[in-house]
Amino acid sequence: MSTDIPHDKVRLSEGDTAPSFTLTDDHNNTVSLSDYAGKRVIVYFYPRADTPGCTKEACDFRDNLAQLNGSGIDVIAISPDKPEKLAAFRDKYELTFPLLSDPDKTVMQEWGAFGEKKNYGKVVQGVIRSTFLVDTDGTIALAQYNVKATGHVARIITELDV
Repeated sequence: MSTDIPHDKVRLSEGDTAPSFTLTDDHNNTVSLSDYAGKRVIVYFYPRADTPGCTKEACDFRDNLAQLNGSGIDVIAISPDKPEKLAAFRDKYELTFPLLSDPDKTVMQEWGAFGEKKNYGKVVQGVIRSTFLVDTDGTIALAQYNVKATGHVARIITELDV
């Protein structure tokens, strides 16, 4: 058993302060959560660009972005991929929201989006597909872990009554 994973797993809940971050995006720009201060923003974590589930989820966010933006909600996606891979993913699927690179998984760990998970019945270490809504005051308004890629965005829209 690995000793580098704490037994008191970090999990964010509604009302918690969203952990700050500054990461490089798919355009090699620096993006910080503080750039969205005073706005509502969905921050979602996914395992790897250009894989079937992650592509489905990203395209669902893309296809519903106008509705989310129209309700005052921005979207940010974070994965361990390098900015160059994120740029190729963005271009291939015409993604129009920031894709951020967290190669050392520090931000993922702070948000509870990296750790033990079940993959095909086995417990492995990896990115936990997770979605959060950060409210205008910087607190977590919605925290969902182990979400399914397919249908996830529709469920969020329904839950948020967007």
